[in-house]
Amino acid sequence: MPGEYRYDYPRAAVTADVAVLRLDEMPEILLIQRKDPPFSQMWALPGGFMEMEETLEEAARRELMEETGIRAGELIRFDSYDRPGRDPRGRTITQVFVMIWKEEMGIPKAGSDAAGLQWFGLTELPSLAFDHEEIVSDVINLMKNGTK
Repeated sequence: MPGEYRYDYPRAAVTADVAVLRLDEMPEILLIQRKDPPFSQMWALPGGFMEMEETLEEAARRELMEETGIRAGELIRFDSYDRPGRDPRGRTITQVFVMIWKEEMGIPKAGSDAAGLQWFGLTELPSLAFDHEEIVSDVINLMKNGTK
């Protein structure tokens, strides 16, 4: 990029997370077990940092593939979460997408920075990293009531 521009003020990092739902007899959500700090070994939604030349949806698709091996289908833009302090690595804003998993998207398997992954019933969730308990609760409320 010619003539590099410098901005004197701090900027937030941007991430994209995906709430992957499996709608069998009882709805389930796919969570990854984090391999690296922060929150090593805790459960979280698949997702990660957006790269400079990506859109949010491209970042969500890439992160989902890297962490679970799933080729994302239709991603529904859900909500953004921007509370200061939600990520101990610094000021981070995330865009959450919701996706309904179908078998043709691939069988989930842990990859890159995921130590493991598992489907969880929506009433049997483990303790979650970051603010993902709030996010999953909002997704569940949308499914049940049509609102967050």
